[in-house]
Amino acid sequence: MLDKIKMLLEYYGELGFERVPLNCVAGFPAETHVSDVECEAPCQATERDAALKDLRAFIGDCRRCKLSHDRTNIVFGEGSVNARIMFVGEGPGREEDVQARPFVGDAGKLLTRLIEKMSFKREDVYIANIVKCRPPMNRDPREDEIATCFPFLQKQIEIISPQVIVSLGKVAAFTLMGLSGPMTGFSITKIRGKFSDYKGIPLMPTFHPAYLLRNPRDKWLTWEDAQAVLKKLESTGNSV
Repeated sequence: MLDKIKMLLEYYGELGFERVPLNCVAGFPAETHVSDVECEAPCQATERDAALKDLRAFIGDCRRCKLSHDRTNIVFGEGSVNARIMFVGEGPGREEDVQARPFVGDAGKLLTRLIEKMSFKREDVYIANIVKCRPPMNRDPREDEIATCFPFLQKQIEIISPQVIVSLGKVAAFTLMGLSGPMTGFSITKIRGKFSDYKGIPLMPTFHPAYLLRNPRDKWLTWEDAQAVLKKLESTGNSV
């Protein structure tokens, strides 16, 4: 877990914090100066859930971008800290904003059914979004909003270290594939079903469940993508 502690320290340092809460490091005071901790030396790290809780505490009552103006709740993400699969959508909708949980509306119910069809339970995987606040009228998050919020998701991915990431919809795929600029001409229909890569983690782009509610005939394509994910997991040497 040494790399997780180092990652968090570097992250806080990059954001300009001279002192960070390190209640996730046994043997250190509750607040420690970044320069006081030498993570190349042996030190005791915490469980992944403690690191996630620290990250959530750091986000706080986030006001870093204009999405905070109209949101009700921050939707951090939920699921197993040891998840082998991580599902990433674009942003919370109305129900998610109210409940502070990802994918709990009609689209979320469809995602849950997909997860169960893959022989997992919802609590076995981890579910999050590119941005953690609901965009007004459920519009796509904008480039500056993504730039502000995406680093938090990146840290969640680093902490959880899933074996496969499934991106749900165009915005999530575009962002996780490291693309930038306008999304004009970027089509999830053209790229879905083909593995890409996110920092060494296989990335499977597929349709967003909200799209499937409007276009139920494409559910079988998403199931094809899910089967490819299961085969990828099997190739790691661990059966589902």
